[in-house]
Amino acid sequence: MLVSDDDGLERLLDNDTIAVVGCSTTPGKAAHDVPAYLQRHGYRIVPVNPFADEILEETAYDSLSEVPDAADVDVVNVFRPSDEAGEIVDSAIERAGRLSDVSAVWLQLDITDSEAGRRAVDAGLDFVQDACMKVEHARLLE
Repeated sequence: MLVSDDDGLERLLDNDTIAVVGCSTTPGKAAHDVPAYLQRHGYRIVPVNPFADEILEETAYDSLSEVPDAADVDVVNVFRPSDEAGEIVDSAIERAGRLSDVSAVWLQLDITDSEAGRRAVDAGLDFVQDACMKVEHARLLE
């Protein structure tokens, strides 16, 4: 389902484990500060960054397909350019089909791919684009 209303966003924010594709090692960058905020608020963060071994004291993985099955990812949060989003969404769909763990893909602020969103929704995943998970969490749950 394409999620844009507050009830749907709150439902997604009720998950536990977030794989952050494009998670950054650099404090001050949104791709670092947003996952750090989410981690401080009780979420388990699974960083995905091929250039890091560890981020936020969690093992970082080269790609979503490298994240161990046991990680039990609920939401895939994307901090990559829009033109890379489709491939990441496809990887999330593949994982969801194989493991039945991923229930949603969330593209961060200014990241959009409506065609990938249609594929996600067709595969039974919730889909958010062009919205900041930290901003929505602070607005709806703090």
